Amino acid sequence: MQEISESGVDRVEQQDLAGKTAIITGANSGIGLEAAKVLAGRGARIIMAVRSQEKGEGARSEILRLHSRSLVEVMQLDVADLESVRFFSEHFRSRFDSLDLLINNAGVMMPPYTKTKDGFELQFGGNHLGHFALAGLLLPLLEGTPGSRIVTIGSLAHNRGAIDFGNLDGSKGYKAKKFYNQSKLANMLFAMELDKRLKANGYQTISVACHPGVSATNIFKFGKRDAPAFLKSYANRFLQPPEMGALATVYAATMPHLTGGEYIGPDGKGNRKGFPALELPHPSALDRAAAEKLWSVSEKLTGIVFPFDK
Repeated sequence: MQEISESGVDRVEQQDLAGKTAIITGANSGIGLEAAKVLAGRGARIIMAVRSQEKGEGARSEILRLHSRSLVEVMQLDVADLESVRFFSEHFRSRFDSLDLLINNAGVMMPPYTKTKDGFELQFGGNHLGHFALAGLLLPLLEGTPGSRIVTIGSLAHNRGAIDFGNLDGSKGYKAKKFYNQSKLANMLFAMELDKRLKANGYQTISVACHPGVSATNIFKFGKRDAPAFLKSYANRFLQPPEMGALATVYAATMPHLTGGEYIGPDGKGNRKGFPALELPHPSALDRAAAEKLWSVSEKLTGIVFPFDK
């Protein structure tokens, strides 16, 4: 895999991140790993919040080969397990008194019908509910850190999503693509609603959404099995490479002119490839009634209540 070219990096202003701490979920591969490489290279302390400690350590070594003096560590987190989310949050808060960036990146795409330990459909539980809970638990640290932000990785798939509140667990029927689209719309609704609530309650932390375009990452799997070699070859040839897809994450995480509520993605045809630019989300992501209902349901399902009055 090639590193981001100098011309690619130059298209995203290179802020000095020395002294800042960033948590990146799912940072052991794909978009998360590529974003971690860039942020570590700019001086940020990277917490790789990953399900597999072994894979995380391998990814950490890869970053250190590029940036030998960077501060990178691996902490175990399974966002599809609320007990793991709570343990990670408690462990992090016991060690750190500030948090500049929370990047909600981890995700699963179109697995066979699976439920999490908490009884949630895997994509809704891992892609959305786990990150909702993580943000709520870490918000006090974020709010106590000037200039902090929460970045949530969405997808073009949110354009085709709809929240089926009567069948969130898939027990009344499951189609993998439909539920993936639903989970990515949930990411978008959460990111946008979170920023509204942060502002309404006088918080300085901001929430920004982004997407990598159509990127050739290891999310292209069939359940736990790798995609066939021909599909990987197609992806690597025609789709946005992970190191380019990660630029939208870096942009959303670092650009100083962002004020919250933005949606960042590639600037090419159909927003599938290219350099990061400001985009407009699908109108479904701006449905306030759906966002408020999703928020209420998410608090009930996770047991995590954000300290907001409005």
